[in-house]
Amino acid sequence: MRALGLDDEAIAKPMIGVVSMKGEQTPCNMTHGFQVEAAKQGIAEAGGTLRELTTISMSDGIGMNHEGMKFSLVSRELIADSIEAVVHGLAYDGLIGFGGCDKTLPGVMMGMLRCNVPAVFIYGGSALPGRFAGRDVTILDSYEAVGAVMTGGMDEATLAQLERSCLPTIGACAGQFTANTMAMVSEALGLSIPNVSMIPGVYVERANHARRAGAIVMEALARGGSRPRDIVTRAALENACAVVAATGGSSNAALHIPAIAHEAGIRFDIDDVDAVSRRTPLIADLRPGGRFTAKDVHDVGGAAVILRGARRRLSRRQLLDGHRSHNRRDLWVGGKAGRGGRSPYRSAFGAGRRARRAQR
Repeated sequence: MRALGLDDEAIAKPMIGVVSMKGEQTPCNMTHGFQVEAAKQGIAEAGGTLRELTTISMSDGIGMNHEGMKFSLVSRELIADSIEAVVHGLAYDGLIGFGGCDKTLPGVMMGMLRCNVPAVFIYGGSALPGRFAGRDVTILDSYEAVGAVMTGGMDEATLAQLERSCLPTIGACAGQFTANTMAMVSEALGLSIPNVSMIPGVYVERANHARRAGAIVMEALARGGSRPRDIVTRAALENACAVVAATGGSSNAALHIPAIAHEAGIRFDIDDVDAVSRRTPLIADLRPGGRFTAKDVHDVGGAAVILRGARRRLSRRQLLDGHRSHNRRDLWVGGKAGRGGRSPYRSAFGAGRRARRAQR
């Protein structure tokens, strides 16, 4: 430990791991750098000793149409394995985990549940949508354009222009694909700070939330707060399925939510996912099936607006009863929801209303 530059004071403090996929493999994870630094600052300010580590990432967008896709789902397990090995192997006291694309989000959450130390999950954030021919575009538009070229509906010069416009910033795909879907799932499960998932990855405000995560983990250690396996209950898993269905999210969630449940020691399979999905109406209009992107959701108040919309349209008992009890019973990473056990989304709903008023 001393060879790492740690003195007696640092060694005596709780050691908190900060895991990310920052690097140059995919644009999805290139937003992690500044957020990792903010998380480390938050840990240090709260009296912890930070330990940064990285793990692998694999992008379906780059692995598509060649043998690379054979490595996609298995990368989820490699991520969870690597986190478990380091956190348990080096006896870290807490963990902040960043995820950015496809399998990295569930992989990190699975690793958190295996380790079951005080932990906070943070999504790295989506890319901003591009602009082409007077409309917002995402990576999906370029995929569809390839098909249009093959059928004679578009020329290659137009395709080349679209490819250069559809992903103007780093971050995950801007629509409700796997990354943004699982980011909302992290909130529904209670593993993330409320209402941060839809903040675009290049927005500097993400640093404030990452810094706050450091303080949350240290506080949980100090007062014996909830751990991941306390937080991820059957009710929370049903909430996650409801959020996926209500937003028209990625069908990959039917693979990831049961895997997360397994790490929590809960029997929850694809039939359970289907049961919640069947009773949950689609209330959001998000790409790829709809019109809007993650940035649009953020602009009107974030994921909290969608959760509130679901509550208004459906019986709490039928859809979000688990989410209600989840908030009342101190089951999210930050501890108690508030005085009287009120939802941690309460202030976020107010922010959503104010944002919508400002747009009128």
